[in-house]
Amino acid sequence: MAVPGNLRERKPSQCQYSGSASGGRWAPFRGESPEYDGKQLFEPTLKGCRERQMDTWDEFLRWATPSALLTLDGTIHSLNAPMAATLGRPSEHCIGCDFVRLLPETQRASAESLLIHGATTKTVSMRVLEFPGPGSASVVTLIEARPVRDPTSRERLVWVHSVDARNDPGGLLIPFRMAAAVADLGLWMYAPRRRRLDWLGGAPALTPLFPHASVSLSRVVRRVHPDDRKRLRRLVRSTAAQSSWTNLRFRTENGGWDYIACQIRRIQLGYGGPEQVFGVIRDDTLLEAGRQKAQATLWAERQRADEIAAFSAALITAATEQELRQVVLTRVAPTFSGTGAVLTLVDSETGLLHASSDARVDPQQADAMEGTSLEERQPLTCAIRNGTPYFIPNREELVRDWPETAVCPWLDTFVAISIAPLSPVGDQPLGAWAVTYDSEHHSPPDERALMSTLADLAGQALRRIRLQQARVDLAAALQQNMLPTLPEHLPGLEVAARYQPSRDGLDIGGDWYDAFVMPGGAIALEIGDSQGHDVDAAAFMGQVRTSIRAIAPHEPEPATVLTRTNELLVTMNAERFASCTMLYIGPREGQVTGASAGHVPLLCVRDDGSSTVRELPGGPVLGVLSGTDYLEETFTLDEGTALIMVTDGVVEGPGLTLDVGLERAGVLAAQALQDGLNAEAIADRLLDAAVAVDHLDDVAVLVIRRV
Repeated sequence: MAVPGNLRERKPSQCQYSGSASGGRWAPFRGESPEYDGKQLFEPTLKGCRERQMDTWDEFLRWATPSALLTLDGTIHSLNAPMAATLGRPSEHCIGCDFVRLLPETQRASAESLLIHGATTKTVSMRVLEFPGPGSASVVTLIEARPVRDPTSRERLVWVHSVDARNDPGGLLIPFRMAAAVADLGLWMYAPRRRRLDWLGGAPALTPLFPHASVSLSRVVRRVHPDDRKRLRRLVRSTAAQSSWTNLRFRTENGGWDYIACQIRRIQLGYGGPEQVFGVIRDDTLLEAGRQKAQATLWAERQRADEIAAFSAALITAATEQELRQVVLTRVAPTFSGTGAVLTLVDSETGLLHASSDARVDPQQADAMEGTSLEERQPLTCAIRNGTPYFIPNREELVRDWPETAVCPWLDTFVAISIAPLSPVGDQPLGAWAVTYDSEHHSPPDERALMSTLADLAGQALRRIRLQQARVDLAAALQQNMLPTLPEHLPGLEVAARYQPSRDGLDIGGDWYDAFVMPGGAIALEIGDSQGHDVDAAAFMGQVRTSIRAIAPHEPEPATVLTRTNELLVTMNAERFASCTMLYIGPREGQVTGASAGHVPLLCVRDDGSSTVRELPGGPVLGVLSGTDYLEETFTLDEGTALIMVTDGVVEGPGLTLDVGLERAGVLAAQALQDGLNAEAIADRLLDAAVAVDHLDDVAVLVIRRV
């Protein structure tokens, strides 16, 4: 207990004892005196009792209520059995202990204030304090503190003892009510024998929940949601000293539902008093509304990711132009919140456009576009011819930038339009889709990127369809297309990738890699392997890669990207799984943050010819276990050092174990780095070595060198 520095220079209050030795009491000593002695403080007023002075000094030990003598710094000098029981420990374990530290932490400030006042003032000081108690219920009692002096040693002490509050038990509840009000909580008391709840006050906002001061338990139960009533009954019947928070839905006066949380405590009011059940109520209505809003947002994001994954999968597996039209016209407008969609494809013989639209577009619009020449200057034909998307937010911008549209009647039927070509710049024109809007629409950057990616997938599908290749050839080509062109001129980094499809059976597989720049400037790199070597494996690989691409720009940590991708794949009930390693690299400082979903470990190679295997933390493969939280690790990639990311086809094969294969690949890459080769040459050396040992699996290599 903290005691003011001048405490020992101040005089304790003067007290005199009145009554008999067996039933005396302490009272303030009337009159002023510069010095105090034991006779003044402890001498009985009854004549003939002087010889029993020491008995009087020890009289408090025989009191029926808790009593103790403390030194001025709060150390227990002596105490009686009731006080030891109230403190919840044997007497011998209390002597010499700090009185305040034996109390619950919430009571220590009040106890310190009480003892300081009792030691330094001439008035009686009282506080309501809560003690641990001997049983499951804590003891709440009114404690008085006053200064006294040992008649033998003349030591100044503080006498604390419990005051009988049976005439005013409600006074013991005042601190609880005040604390509840400050904490914005409600307070109630339950009497099991009467089966009634008494509202004790607290936060004013909670008062309407209990318009009556006393109400039967059955009436309260009727206002609780039927699914929560068992929890309420278990709560009030609990024999624990304190329960955990229990969530309940409580019907309001206007018929709605409030979300509240309740917690009960068992408290004994006064020493030897009745044991009561007290409840604390917290209003979680706003918190629950926020939680539900966040859950709805998360669900909307997950649903959108599901739609995108399903869209990309359908594009990959479309085998005819009719199937492609069906996929685009049923999915593209809802995916991008449009009111209609039009698909135009270039006739490979005439070079003219063939148009089709969904049911929300006037058929006359498609008829107006039918047979249009690519030489005509309008947004749609320019997008197809140049391989450049156009996102026009309103009619004013359309008329300003494309005055020729006055002769295009189909362009008069909407307010905004987003156009994405099916082939990139420099490729043979294939066609384009247009998403129309009946109100102004400004496409954000992530929407533009996603639309371009999906349109590119549709173009690849169309190209293979027109070449009349088998579905297996289509899946293989789309798989190759899903492996992106790596970003050029990354500051401080050299990145190179290689891919070789499987030579087993269908000659296709599910290995992939990817690299792209994050919104904050970090470089995201991934490599993975989906299960199988067939059309479904290629389709699943596309779903995984597209999902990661859609999720990554919104997540600052690769472990979170893997967690969200895993949940998405699990909810799709896919019959496949995929392994993956993902890294975020700060190109300037070389900081690497990585996580793995059951994938092959990294190789770290140095220009001195050494190499090490770095196994990243993470979790199981993607698409198997729901609720998986992936872990990650951060380290620094030194200048002149390279990271090697591979799929298992590079380091495993007939007669080649994973450990041996990793060691072999590490030696090859480290030697290449020591020889001064760049990332491209290192990737070639690793791919050639993998093919030379007659591997049957897909192989993918991604080399990242810090320069």
